[in-house]
Amino acid sequence: MKIRILQCIETISSGGVEQTRLTLAKYLPKNRFEIKIICTYAGGPVAESLRNEGVELIVVGSMKHPFNWRIHKHVQAVISTFKPHIIHGAIFEGNSMAAISGFITRVPCIILEETSDPQNRSSKANWLLRQLMRVADAIIAISPDVKQYLIAKAKIPSSKISMVFNGVTVPYRIPSLVIASKKEELGIKDDEIVIGFVGRLYNDHKRVTDLIEAIAIINDKKVKLLIVGDGNDKFLIIDQIKKFNLDNQVVVTGFQENTSLFYSLMDILCVPSSREGFGLVAVEGMLHQKPVVASKVGGLQNIISESENGFLVPPLHPEILAGKLKILIDSKSLRVTMGQRGYQLAMQNYTGEKYAEKIGELYLSILKSKKAFSDENKSKSIA
Repeated sequence: MKIRILQCIETISSGGVEQTRLTLAKYLPKNRFEIKIICTYAGGPVAESLRNEGVELIVVGSMKHPFNWRIHKHVQAVISTFKPHIIHGAIFEGNSMAAISGFITRVPCIILEETSDPQNRSSKANWLLRQLMRVADAIIAISPDVKQYLIAKAKIPSSKISMVFNGVTVPYRIPSLVIASKKEELGIKDDEIVIGFVGRLYNDHKRVTDLIEAIAIINDKKVKLLIVGDGNDKFLIIDQIKKFNLDNQVVVTGFQENTSLFYSLMDILCVPSSREGFGLVAVEGMLHQKPVVASKVGGLQNIISESENGFLVPPLHPEILAGKLKILIDSKSLRVTMGQRGYQLAMQNYTGEKYAEKIGELYLSILKSKKAFSDENKSKSIA
């Protein structure tokens, strides 16, 4: 008999939360766990990959309010047929679905997850999370900063908080001929230093305009900026490129399903975000042996060890960002050394296998404490 997991999240498109759900689908043993996902929207390659892993995606439509009973009735109907042992929510919508519908239908184990860096969350939102946690067995914090927020601001007992770092699938090696071909296609010369950004183009959060300004400050024609991603602020970013006359130094690729190829083109990865709950992109860069220059916010502070695998800079300061990037631009040996150390750190702490193992152990621990599941395999590990 398998342990049935019903996960509840918001959209499935190309964000970090859905990527972690795909990691669980890949690495939680399929002979021990069965996963279904309830979401408000599902589209794109991540959704397709989840289905290929045998995960049923159940789309319930937009949820504008935590007490949207049309949505909750749908969730409860799924619960009544699937009969999950665990309901696991994430993001506002998913946590609301998991806590409220899970409680009403008496799902044995309810787990919530804080996936963001909630610096500016309102007192009302903190209160709501605290109420949802009254019926939940545990909440996952994805970094020490998030855990501290849950304790200090949301007033959630530390005994209910489990800290689990996210993880990333180890990338495959891209053939050198494929890399050379892509460089030629994008107009990147062999003697140019490529600084890369990967992520959704939502500037309030990702601050790509600060990176563009930093490139202008560096003022080096041998430096190329590679922006991999798409989003609502694409044209704002293009306007910033034109403002600084950087059309010949910046390449915007749009969304790319195969980001490994584009990481392989980079010499340096930059993550200039104003906030990050964890920072999966930084780990992806480390697994591609790239030094990382990132904002000193949220989980990025734990992923990047200053002057070891990269540099940390205060957010919203393009001039400081430019200075740290310049150090790496000027030293190939430092780029190589930091990249190698980052790879070692990522392999030790942030692989998809390690992440799935920790989540699986949490699932089994809560089931055991609630006496909510037992079968002939209960004493076996999840490996």
